[in-house]
Amino acid sequence: MIKFHKSDITIFTSASGAATRFFVMMISLLGAAQVLSGSEAAITGTASLTGSDFSAPAAQANVIAPSALTAPSQNVTINLINRLVQRGVLPKEDAVELIKQAEADADIAHAQAMATQVAASQAAAAQAAVANAGPTPSEDSTSVTYIPEVVKEQMRDQIKQEVMDQARDENWAAPRTLPEWVTRFKLIGDLRVRYQGDFFPTDNSIFVGGTDQKSSNYWNYNSINTSSSPFDYTAGKIANPPYNNDNANRNRFRLRARFGAEVDLEQGLTAGIRIGTGETNSPVSENQSFGAASGQGGDFSKYALWLDRAFIKYTLPGESDFDFKATIGRFDNPFFGTSMIWADDLAFDGGVVQAKYKVGNGLTPFLTMGAFPVYNTDFSYGTYNSVKTNSYDKWLYGGQIGIDWKLNQDFNFKVATAYYYFRNIEGKVSTPYIPVSSQDAGSTDASRPAFAQRGNTYIALRDIIPDPVLNGNGTTNQWQYFGLATPFHELAATARLDYNHFEPFQLSLIGEFVNNLAFSKSAIENNGPTQLIGPTNNLANGSGTFQGGDTAWNVNFQAGTAALTKLGDWNAGVGYRYVESDAVVDGFCDSDFGGGGTNLKGYTIYGRYALSPRVWLGLRWMSATSIAGPIYKDDTIQFDVNAKF
Repeated sequence: MIKFHKSDITIFTSASGAATRFFVMMISLLGAAQVLSGSEAAITGTASLTGSDFSAPAAQANVIAPSALTAPSQNVTINLINRLVQRGVLPKEDAVELIKQAEADADIAHAQAMATQVAASQAAAAQAAVANAGPTPSEDSTSVTYIPEVVKEQMRDQIKQEVMDQARDENWAAPRTLPEWVTRFKLIGDLRVRYQGDFFPTDNSIFVGGTDQKSSNYWNYNSINTSSSPFDYTAGKIANPPYNNDNANRNRFRLRARFGAEVDLEQGLTAGIRIGTGETNSPVSENQSFGAASGQGGDFSKYALWLDRAFIKYTLPGESDFDFKATIGRFDNPFFGTSMIWADDLAFDGGVVQAKYKVGNGLTPFLTMGAFPVYNTDFSYGTYNSVKTNSYDKWLYGGQIGIDWKLNQDFNFKVATAYYYFRNIEGKVSTPYIPVSSQDAGSTDASRPAFAQRGNTYIALRDIIPDPVLNGNGTTNQWQYFGLATPFHELAATARLDYNHFEPFQLSLIGEFVNNLAFSKSAIENNGPTQLIGPTNNLANGSGTFQGGDTAWNVNFQAGTAALTKLGDWNAGVGYRYVESDAVVDGFCDSDFGGGGTNLKGYTIYGRYALSPRVWLGLRWMSATSIAGPIYKDDTIQFDVNAKF
C-alpha cells in the first residue's frame, strides 16, 4: 500500500472565501489524480523478460525510460485560477500567490512521480531477481509490473479523506461544519419549576369582632406608589388602603425560564442578551405563577417575557496575572455578596469595571467599581401641570475591594468590603400646595420608590395645605404618595471560608454584615410636616416609639459538592439572618425569605441533589419573624426541579 500524507498535498489557505478554497481543493485533487495517471503510465509499461535477453539493468532501463514520464500539467490549475479572477471570486493579489504555489506544486508532483517510478523499477528488478532464482521462463512468458486497481482506489480515497479532514479542521468547505460566525455564539439557558407554600401563624393579625376573620396589619406601599392615582389619606381617618397578605395561606406552582446568548466579538469584546419570565417587571424575581390572576397565566393564557440582560463587555486579552473587565448595559450583580443585600435574580443597569491581580502565594486582590441609574424622571413629568419640575434622578454608586487568598491546599479565604451610596433614594417632602384632584402632582412625587417589597420605613411626601373649601381643612382630598424615610449609604463586609481537603466535598462558611451609615432615628421621627403612619412604619404596637434599625447580618454553613456536575452530587446548608428595617433598601434584597424585604429575622435550611449533570432537585424551608412593629411570621417551603442547558 502506498500512503500519502497531508504534506504531499497543499491546500491554498490564502484565497479569500470558502468558495475559492473549495475550488482550489478540487484543483489539488485534479493535480493529484494527474500524478497518479502519469505514474500509472510509467509503472504499467510492459517489458519482455525472456531467457537469454533478460538482465536486471536492462529491465530497469526499460521501465524508467524518459519517454515514459508524464509530468502533471499546470494549465488546468492556472486557467481555473484566472477564471476565478475574471468572475470576481478571487482577488488578483491572491491569484498571483496561488499561481506561484501551483508551479511549486507541479515541481513537487513531478518529483513524486519520479520517485514512484523508481520505486516501481526497483520492484520490477526484485521480481526479475526472484524469477532468475526459479525455473527458466519459457520464450513466450512475460511479467507485467502494475498497480492493482484496488490499490489505486485506496490511494484516491486516502488523498480525498485527508484533504477533507484538513478542510474540516480549518472550518472551510466541510459539509458537516457550521459557518464560522455561528461558532462565536454561546447559547445559555435554564428552567425551574417550583412548588411554593406560604404559611402564616394565627397570631400574625388582629381578629375582628372575636370571630375567625383576621385583619392584616401591613400596608402595601408598593401598590399605592405604583398606582396611577395616589391614595386618599385623611388625617384621623384611614380609608381602606391596600394591604399585604399576612394571614391567608397560599400554595403556588411557579415557573422561571431564561434563554440567551453570549457572542464573541473578538479582540476581547463580548456581547450578551437574555430574556426571562416574570409575572411583573419586579427587579428581584423572575417567577411566573401558574394560573396567576395578575393579567397573565389565568385560564391557560400565555406568559410574558422580559428583557433580562443586555450588555457589552471588554476583557483584557491574553494570559497574565492581571485580569480586567469593563461592562456596560444590563448585567449580573458584579459584587461579591449574599442575597441579604442584593437578590439573586437582580440585574444591574449602568457600567462597571472589575480588576484583579495575582501577587503571588495564592493571594489575589480584587476591585469592583460602578455607577448605576436606579430611576430616571419621566421626560414630561407632571403630565397635567403646565409647569414641569426638575429631573429627580436616583443613582447607586458602588465600590468594593477585597482579596481572594488560597491559604494552602485545603483552605481558601475570600473577604471584601463594599460601600453602596444611593443618591436621592429617600423620599422628599414637597413644597406646600393644595391638590385639587388626584392627578395634581406634588413637586417630589418622583422621590417615591418605583418598586418596593416590605420592611422599610415610609413618610408621606405631600405637604398639603388645609383649606376650608378645597379639602375641608384637611379632612378630605388628602391625596398622598409615600417615600423612604431615610437615605441609604450602606457599608458592607462579606467573607467566605472554604475547606477543600476532601474535594470535591467542600465545607463552606459564609457571612455578611451591613450598616446604613445615613440612618438617623431622630431624623425619621421628625421628618418635616409629615408623620409616620400606623403600624406599617415599625412603630411599637401600632403607635408610640419607633423601633426600626440600621443593621443587618447573616451567617450560612454549607456542606457537600459545591458544583452539582453528576448524578448523586449533593449539598446542604443552614443559615440565620437578622435584617433590621432600614439596613438595606427592601426593593433590592432577597424576595423569598419572609415574602421578601427587610425587618425580618429567622432560619433557612436547604438541600440539593443532582439527577444528572444538568438537572437537580432542591428543597428549602425558611422561617421568618418580624423584628419591629406588629407580629409577623411566615413559614415558606420551596421544592424545585432545575434544568440548565
